[in-house]
Amino acid sequence: MAWLRRNFGELDEDLTKVKREQHVHPYILMAIRGILMPDKSQNLVHLRWLLKLVNFREARELNWGSAVLATLYWEMCWATQPRKIKIGGFMLLLQSLAWYRLPFLHPEANYCYTFPLVTRWNHRPSYAKVPKEMRDIQPLLDQQSEVEFVWTPYKDPTIQECISSEFLVNPNVWHMNLSLVVYVIVEMHESNRVMRQLRLRQSIPVAP
Repeated sequence: MAWLRRNFGELDEDLTKVKREQHVHPYILMAIRGILMPDKSQNLVHLRWLLKLVNFREARELNWGSAVLATLYWEMCWATQPRKIKIGGFMLLLQSLAWYRLPFLHPEANYCYTFPLVTRWNHRPSYAKVPKEMRDIQPLLDQQSEVEFVWTPYKDPTIQECISSEFLVNPNVWHMNLSLVVYVIVEMHESNRVMRQLRLRQSIPVAP
C-alpha cells in the first residue's frame, strides 16, 4: 500500500489515456485492500486482485458486494477466537450497523442522511460523552435491555428518503438466501433473518 501511494499518489493532467488507465489500477487496488477488503497488516495487497482489473468491462460484471460481505463475515468469525486482537474486512459497514442499532455508542452528527448510509458520520461528528475504551463499552453493552436495541432503524422517514423504493416495497428482496464467494471463502448471506429491521413479518428461520 505504501509503495502504491508513493508511486501513484499524484496524477498529472497531461498524461495520455494509456497512462491514466495505468493509474486507475493502483487506485482500485488501494480501494479494495485499503477500504473494502483490508487484511490485518493494513499495508499489503495480494496480486490476485490485479488479475481482476485487466479488463475493466469484465471487472464491472463481478459481484464485488458479495466478495466484501464474505470477507467481512470470515474476518468476524476469526475474530471470535480468544487470542485474536485484530480484525480485517470492511469495518466501516460493521461500525455503521452498530451505531444505527446502538444509539448510546454513536457520535452526534448534524449532517443530513445520504446514501450510502455509511457516510452518515463522515462530517466531523461530535464524540462528546461517547465511550472510547473497550473497558467502558463492555459494561454498557451488558446493561442494555432488548427494548433499548433499535430493531427497525430504517423506519425513520429521513432514512427511507435515501433508500430506493424498490427495496422497501418489494419484500421478496429480503427472503433471499445465497452463497457469498470470494476465492476460498464461502459464506451464506441469509437476509431473511433480518426482516424486523424493515418492519416485515419475521418468521422462524430455517436452519442454514
